[in-house]
Parts: sequence; structure tokens; C-alpha cells
Amino acid sequence: MAAVTMRLPQVRGPLGVSAPRGAEKHLVAPGDTITTDTGYMRGHGTYVEDDKLIASVAGVVERVNKLVCVRALKARYNGEVGDIVVGRITEVQQKRWKVETNSRLDSVLLLSSINLPGGELRRRSAEDELAMRDYLQEGDLISAEVQSIFSDGAVSLHTRSLKYGKLAQGVLVQVSPSLVKRQKTHFHDLPCGASVILGNNGFIWIYPTPEQKEEEAGGFTTNLEPVPLSDREVISRLRNCIVALVTHKMMLFDTSILYCYEASLPHQIKDILKPEVMEEIILEARQRLLDLEG
Repeated sequence: MAAVTMRLPQVRGPLGVSAPRGAEKHLVAPGDTITTDTGYMRGHGTYVEDDKLIASVAGVVERVNKLVCVRALKARYNGEVGDIVVGRITEVQQKRWKVETNSRLDSVLLLSSINLPGGELRRRSAEDELAMRDYLQEGDLISAEVQSIFSDGAVSLHTRSLKYGKLAQGVLVQVSPSLVKRQKTHFHDLPCGASVILGNNGFIWIYPTPEQKEEEAGGFTTNLEPVPLSDREVISRLRNCIVALVTHKMMLFDTSILYCYEASLPHQIKDILKPEVMEEIILEARQRLLDLEG
């Protein structure tokens, strides 16, 4: 029989403010007055009533010059051009794929917005349309970039770069999009031996770092070779570290994930999710981040 770990409930103390020094956030709830100054412009998540700017969602107040908006702490993904996303193919339609990207509406990947196998640049023919399921079919995971936003808010994707395309073997972790920090690159090869794609839509893909980049594949060949145990252990540890960071509402980026991974090394992989161990790991990772910023 497998051993079962049981523990009694206990009161957990607060971990303290997670924001860096000097960067405390202005949090509001629906109905809170943001400002009574009539010189501000109304942005997303706000409305005007009796010459007062009032929050319509719970979140963080953001100001850009005279524009005031509220970024919701927990919401569906709202796409922006240039975002990196990880999505799952849900439907194959005429000259397009529908993709689940954690947004209100399914995203669209047009047949004309992909690289054909071999990297061919040519007009798409009827034969290409018939062979769409050979490239991508229902259930496949892809990485892509947001190309444009339709008038109804739906996102149009493209995979015209060789770094995008079909994802092979790895682990998908779904988190709130608000916890993924925007960076210049969202593809990271970590020194621990695994790589992550931090999708702006809150889908995070963890996979073994490839030994060599496939340049001629066009983003559609998938390596289905068995993954060594050592790589699987690293991926599992990274996955639990990301869950720990999300549980304590810490921003996800390559440095925070790496610091959390290094802090977890003295513990077994399954123990990372125990509340007392998780708290110890997060405190150490948070202190290192504060020292880095200081």
C-alpha cells in the first residue's frame, strides 16, 4: 500500500508584501472612487458617475499620462499584437484553425499565416487546404504570435517564424495571464536543463531543452523519443515551482522561476506542494529577488 501523508490544519501567517520596494500597487474594488479630478480620461475597467471616475472591476489602477484604467487581477486573456501565446487546436475549418488561448473567443490561425513544412513561401493551393489536418489537428498544442485583433476582440495568430509551431513533449501549466510578466522574449532555456515558453495568455509550456534546433522542419515535426528520467524530474520540479509561485501570487518570469527552482533543490519534488515547504521556498526566492532589485 502507498503511504499517505496527513497533517492537521494550522493557521498560516502572512508572507508579507510581494511587490518590490517602492512599487506598492493601488488596488481597487468595483464601486471604488479612483479620482474626482475631471481632467483624467476614462480607460478600460472604469466608468464616470457624478464627475467621479469609478472602478468597474477589481484590480490594479494603471495611469498613462491622463488615461486611467484598471487591470483586472483575474480575467480572461485580452490579446495584444506581438504577444506570445501557447494554445490548443480545437477545430479545423476552411482555410483556418480555431485555437483555445484562454480568451473570451476562440483565436484563429489562418492557413496563409503558417510556414509550410520545408519553409516554402508560396501561395496556398487547394491541396494545402485538403492537407491541413496533416499539419495540425484537434488537440495539438502550438506556440504562436498574435498578428492582429478582430473587431469583436478575437485574436488572429501566425507561426511564420521557425521558433513557433507545433509543440512536442512537455507539460502544460495554466495560470492567470496577469501573473505572466511581459518581457522581450518569452522563450527561455533554463540552466537546469529544461526550457519554458511563458505564454502571455497564461499557458506555460515546460519541455526538455532540444540538443539542436530543427531548421528545415517548418515547425511541424515533433520529437516523440522517450524523455530520460532526469529530464522528467527537472520538468516536474519546475512545474511544482510554478504552481508554488502562482499560489503565492508572485509574477512569473525566467529569474523568479529559476530562483524558486534553486530554493527547492533540498526538497523532494512531491514535497514542494506541502504548504510549509512551499512557504519556505517562496520566502527564499522572494528574498533573492528583492536583493537583486536592491
